[in-house]
Amino acid sequence: MKRGWWRMSAALLAAFLVTPTWADHAAAAGHEAAGKMVAKITLEGPIGPAAAEYFEGASIRAEHDGAQAIVLQLDTPGGLSESMRLIISRMLASDIPVLVYVAPDGARAASAGTYILYAGQIAAMAPATHVGAATPVSLGGNTPRPSARPASQPVASSTVRSEPSAAGHDAESNKVTNDAIAYIRSLAQLRGRNADWAAQAVRGAATLTAGEAAQQHVIDFVASDVNDLLAKSNGRVVKLGDRTVTLNLQGATVRSYAPDARTRFLGIITNPTIAYLLLLGGIFGLGLEALHPGAMLPGIVGAISLLVGLYALQLLPVNYAGLALMALGIGMLVAEAVNPGVVAFGIGGLVAFVTGSVMLMNTGVPGYAVNLGAIGGIAVCAAALLGLIVWLVFRARRAPQFSGDAAMLADTGDLLQAVVPGGESWMMLRGERWRVHCATALPAGARVRVLSRQGLLLRVEPAQADAEIS
Repeated sequence: MKRGWWRMSAALLAAFLVTPTWADHAAAAGHEAAGKMVAKITLEGPIGPAAAEYFEGASIRAEHDGAQAIVLQLDTPGGLSESMRLIISRMLASDIPVLVYVAPDGARAASAGTYILYAGQIAAMAPATHVGAATPVSLGGNTPRPSARPASQPVASSTVRSEPSAAGHDAESNKVTNDAIAYIRSLAQLRGRNADWAAQAVRGAATLTAGEAAQQHVIDFVASDVNDLLAKSNGRVVKLGDRTVTLNLQGATVRSYAPDARTRFLGIITNPTIAYLLLLGGIFGLGLEALHPGAMLPGIVGAISLLVGLYALQLLPVNYAGLALMALGIGMLVAEAVNPGVVAFGIGGLVAFVTGSVMLMNTGVPGYAVNLGAIGGIAVCAAALLGLIVWLVFRARRAPQFSGDAAMLADTGDLLQAVVPGGESWMMLRGERWRVHCATALPAGARVRVLSRQGLLLRVEPAQADAEIS
């Protein structure tokens, strides 16, 4: 009996130790929560090729790491339509939900940012942020004119129609505007958001603050920070492809995904000002190599800079008329340097170069314009160099010649021997002995001036009137 009682007691103790307690359940729940991860991707500044590549690479890594969702923190003035569509295409193809969050306080989701905000399964904004002004800008420079309809007035029909054409508002602009309206309305209908205001943001460049956007159902809610965003998103049902999922983000950790080295490099060279300077540096380096063959370093650096600059330009909204004007200006400046004195080449080249530099990028695309300070600094340096060349040319023209007959005329020297009237003698001139002819009598050592040269004979006269000897 005692042995049976001990066996029963041991079995009960073992069952108690093995059976999970409330503490064990809590620990397991905490471990499960600790395993949840939300990826955070931050897009700041203009939307361009680097931003699109960064988002695609970071979102793929987040999916492979088992992230529950992606928080896309957005602060952008807009950018390139092609890059924006690449980001949205990746968002729509993602296997995990994307929570678009306009932050921090004071940020904006303007132009291309409005489309990206509409594409997210969850759209949220921080306080003191705004959204809108999504009117497209064509790369040719024709910006569709906003309509006169107030931002608060809804669009009467879901069918996309263009406004009556104003003066100068051509069919191409209408086509670009209508395409953009159809695109953002399709995103709004996919996410169940305010499609009428979305169309007005494109047609009339309407904008909303965070509170107004929440009231008009442009966004889902206003969140103070990322933790508040996750808390308010938790439990919401969203559409992910052809299925619906419930967000389970309670207690999830947030992991930031920074851009890799390639993306950072691409972001640097696709900065319009950097691309512009690379282009000029390449041309200048190759020019130095042409003027000083065998220097090697200017040619190597110039070739690399030129190729990298051209690669960056083909990713940017380049105005090719501006690029042609820059090439013309540089050619005219080179012509002025080769044939100095033709001031029209230099002035015309400088004007063409500065005009082309200003026109190089489509300034209607937010964030994609060459810094005017850089253009002004280069223009001032070019003007100063041109002025220096012109000054040196005119000074050289006024300076006395140092070789040839022209330089010898009016030069003075000393007679080595006395000379009789109309006779010949010898003189020392510039360290050389010359046979001379003089119409007056002069003693040895007299100072004479050269009048002309006939072969190896110099005709001279006294350098001073009082040096004459009767």
